[in-house]
Amino acid sequence: MTLADKPHTPFLDRVAGPSDLRRMPDTDLAALADELRAEVISAVSQTGGHLGSSLGVVELSVAIHAVFDTPKDKLIWDVGHQCYPHKILTGRRDRIRTLRQKDGLSGFTKRTESEHDPFGAAHSSTSISAALGFAVGRDMGRPTGDAIAVIGDGAISAGMAYEALNNAGAEGRRLFVILNDNEMSIAPPVGAMSSYLSRMYAAEPVARMRSMVEGMEAAMPEPMRSGARRARQLVTGLGGSGTLFEELGFDYVGPIDGHDMNQLLPVLRAARARARGPVLIHCCTVKGKGYAPAETSADRGHGVSKFDPATGPQVCPAKPGAAPSYTSVFGTALTQEAARDDRIVAVTAAMPDGTGLSKMAARFPNRVFDVGIAEQHGVTFAAGMAASGLRPFCAIYSTFLQRGYDQVVHDVALQNLPVRFAIDRAGLVGADGATHAGAYDMAYLSNLPGFTVMAAADEAELMHMVATAAAHDEGPIAFRYPRGAGTGVTLPERGEVLEIGRGRVLEEGEDIAILSCGAHLPQCREAAAALREAGHTVTLADARFVKPLDSDLLRRLALGHRALVTVEQGAEGGFGSVVLHALAWMGLLDRGLAVRTICLPDRIIEQANPDEMYANAAMSAGDIFEVAQGALGTRAKVTPLALAR
Repeated sequence: MTLADKPHTPFLDRVAGPSDLRRMPDTDLAALADELRAEVISAVSQTGGHLGSSLGVVELSVAIHAVFDTPKDKLIWDVGHQCYPHKILTGRRDRIRTLRQKDGLSGFTKRTESEHDPFGAAHSSTSISAALGFAVGRDMGRPTGDAIAVIGDGAISAGMAYEALNNAGAEGRRLFVILNDNEMSIAPPVGAMSSYLSRMYAAEPVARMRSMVEGMEAAMPEPMRSGARRARQLVTGLGGSGTLFEELGFDYVGPIDGHDMNQLLPVLRAARARARGPVLIHCCTVKGKGYAPAETSADRGHGVSKFDPATGPQVCPAKPGAAPSYTSVFGTALTQEAARDDRIVAVTAAMPDGTGLSKMAARFPNRVFDVGIAEQHGVTFAAGMAASGLRPFCAIYSTFLQRGYDQVVHDVALQNLPVRFAIDRAGLVGADGATHAGAYDMAYLSNLPGFTVMAAADEAELMHMVATAAAHDEGPIAFRYPRGAGTGVTLPERGEVLEIGRGRVLEEGEDIAILSCGAHLPQCREAAAALREAGHTVTLADARFVKPLDSDLLRRLALGHRALVTVEQGAEGGFGSVVLHALAWMGLLDRGLAVRTICLPDRIIEQANPDEMYANAAMSAGDIFEVAQGALGTRAKVTPLALAR
């Protein structure tokens, strides 16, 4: 797209920041919103990203900045992927076409990027807690104004949002929660909250439900009748003083049309002028609003690649001969295992497509459970199913499993329950950046007693690990795999059950051993080839298991080589630390063995494509080669052909 192809935006061209919106008449704000929508479509067509969620809040973004005094007033988006219009309005329009690119704008709100991003939010359900924190800061004399949390109907279903609503209502401080209710989180929202919000659209369904439950209560004897009425009022708000939110201590306004500036502006102005305590404004929006290709797609344009604005985002078929994605391989392998064992069930936290579980759900819909954005509940739910004798697979991205870590420890590890954790998006993930990096799971799982932790080197290994997890009943087990396409290896018809705690040797040598753990094996192969060209003999091994570690293999590598290099797609404290601990206890560091551990450095790796991110982390094949040369006490004078190709 050339500059000439960009939308005609005379109103948007007048906006250098939110203060310019506050000088515009309301009629101009409506026109501005139309131009802003066109600008978002144009930008995302060049960068890819979260299109539908951002289109759904165009009018809301304009109205909030026109009414509130941002950035003094703190505006927090939840989840932050709906913030593209906000970024355009807050002085970042000139960089919006760098969105999610190396050295470009983040796809989420980011404190270091702008004073208009007071709180980073790339994981869901945090905004109300953060907004309450800002409100307390204001009331204790800090130089901040009002706090406004914009939270989606999917995000508000998570336990943390309920906790924050309860606390904010009890505190009674002035703050604003804007519920962006589009009935469409990443997957169709599940659970009672979504159903409750849907019933609030019209009076008749609510009236019918009130009549039904009141009739049931009337038939009960006392004191059961009073107890039932009290429970109903606390849980649903029906038949009581108002909505659930009012029962929690909020003034409730809505629902209102989140695309009608004639509703948004007066409601926001009235709320800002009159609020004394917490206020919840319920806005109904349409994900992908104003752009038919996004409105009509299955996921409403949630995450798109670059596209032609005239035709909209397209689902591109895989290229002939292209390797399947790790996620797809997992989904197929688990479905095959589930067909053989009716005890196998699966849990996802609002990501059935993203985790590949939609394949199993299509075949066995009663055995796949989408718990919504509720990783904590999902983990303990899986633990309960494991305790009942089922074989649950809990499929969650590495970065989101962090949200359920207490449950992993308390409800799974301490009870030694055989929950199977399928950890997608392990390692660095590209455009989603640091907030979505799967950097820590090897470290935070390998320190738990009784846990078995595996890392797949390729998609065939992933199939073996699915089969191994399915057969494993002796305690919790996890396997990790990266985002994106596999390596193209030949896939078996069915995965083999691996011997627990056994690695494999792929190449034999005597000078140096490279012990890879996980999906960085291709880079290790390149480095090994370069080392051979430089005159060294190399043993290349795949650990397969972070825990239990293959102590026999480790002893063999330590005693048979001058140097040992470990490589992993995880942070410090993971596989390399496990290896060093084992070497020390076995006395294998006492003979002068040179050991180097290659892992993600102790710093944040910012967004770029994955290869660039790993190069930034000093984890390319060339980096591995250099580290190995250093461990051997040598340096290459020229770049080996294996690395120069």
